[in-house]
Amino acid sequence: MLIRVGFEISYGAVAETPMVIMMRIHPSRARDIVGEETIITEPNVRIRYYHDSFGNICGRLTAPPGGITFRGDALVRDTGLPDAVVPEAQQMPVEQLPDEVLLYLMASRYCETDRLTDFAWSQFGNTPPGWERVQAINTWVHNHVRFDYQQARPTKSAFDVFEEQQGVCRDFAHLALTLCRCMNIPARYVTGYMGDIGIPPDPAPMDLSGWYEVYLSGKWYTFDARHNKPRIGRILMATGRDAADVAISTTFGQMVLNKFVIVSDEVLESKAG
Repeated sequence: MLIRVGFEISYGAVAETPMVIMMRIHPSRARDIVGEETIITEPNVRIRYYHDSFGNICGRLTAPPGGITFRGDALVRDTGLPDAVVPEAQQMPVEQLPDEVLLYLMASRYCETDRLTDFAWSQFGNTPPGWERVQAINTWVHNHVRFDYQQARPTKSAFDVFEEQQGVCRDFAHLALTLCRCMNIPARYVTGYMGDIGIPPDPAPMDLSGWYEVYLSGKWYTFDARHNKPRIGRILMATGRDAADVAISTTFGQMVLNKFVIVSDEVLESKAG
């Protein structure tokens, strides 16, 4: 399966403004890119790329007065298979986890494990550890949180979602991964493209999606509390402790988002060019 992904994102700025962007496809999918992934700016500005501490590709630039537009495009080869379901995947004892995985057990900006630990153990303590426990958490969040674009806000944390029981995809992910951490299951936040592939088209404008991954039996597995079912065609862009680590742009000055268009569609091999 071939999936074309891309974006057009425009910001307005009064003065020169330094930026860090995270708009490239994750290195783990580099071999799947057909041809080259392109990101251009208008006006033309040099972007210097580097890898952050999580392995994501970040770019540094300075937007000129008046603002800047980013346009991205890539053709990605995908298996066309839904997210893996591995009921036999086991939860590992904390003392056996790799050093680099331990930070995904700890509290972070949007994931207050200390405020949700008592609830997590009372609600999920009797579930079998491993895949079944994560699925129980995923299903509980799916059933208790209502999706609503109007309830999105950049300051909303997992505990806020727990209390308000509404939010967007990142809020579903934050609450679910926090409950996993409370149960000593390493969990990390993920952002990327996920088009309407294998499901009826959604008339709402497409956005980047947020989901999460858990570490079981020595591997990272995908879970999605908003949809609570395997999906086809996820294209990973970045991973981190929570959404604070994977912002598509960070501006060091005042900027205004003027346009945000995301594309993620299956294309026929004959039309790939």
